[in-house]
Amino acid sequence: MHIAIAGNIGSGKTTLTRMLAKRYNWEPRFESVDYNPYLEDFYADMSRWSFNLQIYFLNTRFRDVVEISKSGKTIVQDRTIYEDAKIFAPNLHAQGKMSDRDFANYSDLFDLMMSLVQKPDLMIYLRSSIPHLVGQIQKRGREYEQTIQIDYLKGLNDRYEEWIKDYDGPLLILDVDNLDFQNNPQDFEQITEKIDSLLFGLFPIE
Repeated sequence: MHIAIAGNIGSGKTTLTRMLAKRYNWEPRFESVDYNPYLEDFYADMSRWSFNLQIYFLNTRFRDVVEISKSGKTIVQDRTIYEDAKIFAPNLHAQGKMSDRDFANYSDLFDLMMSLVQKPDLMIYLRSSIPHLVGQIQKRGREYEQTIQIDYLKGLNDRYEEWIKDYDGPLLILDVDNLDFQNNPQDFEQITEKIDSLLFGLFPIE
């Protein structure tokens, strides 16, 4: 079984992945921290290297999806292949940092990949307002995130909302502005009750 967690920067994906893995004895799959051979070049010249970088991410996440489908285990995944293709690559394209030709090529490749794999058994989307995201980013204090601009977060949030309204697979949307699942056991219990109902209830999702 494949449970995927999606959401903007600072929405709580990694924390929820870790907590659900512990609660259900699922195997967590976090974002790769391996060396990325394009990042340094990308930050030096985004327009030149955006396509290469996004292809690298797409390849990495597609490999993850294939491995998950073959594993025979129940895996909960922090960030998804959809977010690269539906959020981050379109954002670069809209900013003029990826050409029309490269974006069309990238999108065609993504569509081909998706024709070869199944959607997650459950997509969990962490919906969050900009003030909440900013608060969480400041709280965790990652130095490289402190320069993120409000307009950038808002642009990503808008794209998340556009994507999720048309997502046609099994879906659970959580409004994390009103949930403190990390510190409040009752809030976490609300989440697990919804997951239990969707995955293991009398009429589970199919």
